[in-house]
Amino acid sequence: MNARNLLILLTLVVLTLLIWELRWVLLVLFGAVVLAVALDVPIQKLQRFGLPRPVALAVVLLLLVLGGSLVLQLLVPELFVQVQELGALVPSVVSKLKSIVANDPRLQSFEQRLPTQFSWDRIQPLGSQILGVAGGAANGLVQLLLMSLLAVLMVLDPGSHRRMLIAATPRPGRAMMKRVLDQCRTALGGWLAGMTLSATSVFLLTWLGLTLLKAPLALLSALVCGLLTFVPTIGPTAATLLPLSMALLVSPGLMLQVLLLRLVLQNLEAFVLTPILLRRTVNLLPTVALMAQLSLGALLGLPGVLLALPLVVVLQVGMELVVVRQIMDRWT
Repeated sequence: MNARNLLILLTLVVLTLLIWELRWVLLVLFGAVVLAVALDVPIQKLQRFGLPRPVALAVVLLLLVLGGSLVLQLLVPELFVQVQELGALVPSVVSKLKSIVANDPRLQSFEQRLPTQFSWDRIQPLGSQILGVAGGAANGLVQLLLMSLLAVLMVLDPGSHRRMLIAATPRPGRAMMKRVLDQCRTALGGWLAGMTLSATSVFLLTWLGLTLLKAPLALLSALVCGLLTFVPTIGPTAATLLPLSMALLVSPGLMLQVLLLRLVLQNLEAFVLTPILLRRTVNLLPTVALMAQLSLGALLGLPGVLLALPLVVVLQVGMELVVVRQIMDRWT
């Protein structure tokens, strides 16, 4: 290995270590890019009517504040009541599960082992864990505020940030960089718009279905199901646990009806709604999406899970344009 190759190898090692040390900064930066793209979609539509970009941004932010306030006024009082009901119903769910276990001879040995699994020595560290969760929530709130501020700054003048990235690219690759940035912006904007419509549809349909079935905490359960639609594969399955546990308090028949409702809506969203909404952007394979969520979740926790799919959308476009077309297709 000559000196030049050794220098390149050492540079790559240093860059890798630097990226790992700055992973949270890069995560906040990428989250800001995702938010900026989400804001840029309606801003571009308003600019077609002749509004300057700062005015269009102000209109979008004002509409978001007004819409958020209206939603809070309509939903938050009911959600607050249902959250209180959830706290009161949790012991009932636990006792119901215990009765099911007690009536099944195969599960009685498991019930007898529960006291040893939840001894005082095991519960004592719970206080420090709660403090850790509270600290993590505060840290997440600070990161969200930083993402929002960076997103507003980016969307005010996206052209300057785009030119900066192109200027930092070697001259032979600048045309390709322009193309990659344009297609990443299109794919990410389409993915965000499609997933937002999909999550809203899941929320409304789940709310309607649970209300018609007279299931407890219909609004809270529907909201959880809608929000977790942004975490495909893992999210919808985890979200189903809340309405199922609440329906179990009423009757096993209602639990079966809620399960069938969620299965129908999950398949409708996964195989009909989402493919239609995302047909013009990118089509993520379920295996790729799941592996990305597991990998980034293991490395970065919950923020990594939430930003895994937008990152895969961007990487998939870059891989197709650069690695596949420029390297693999030209391999002789």
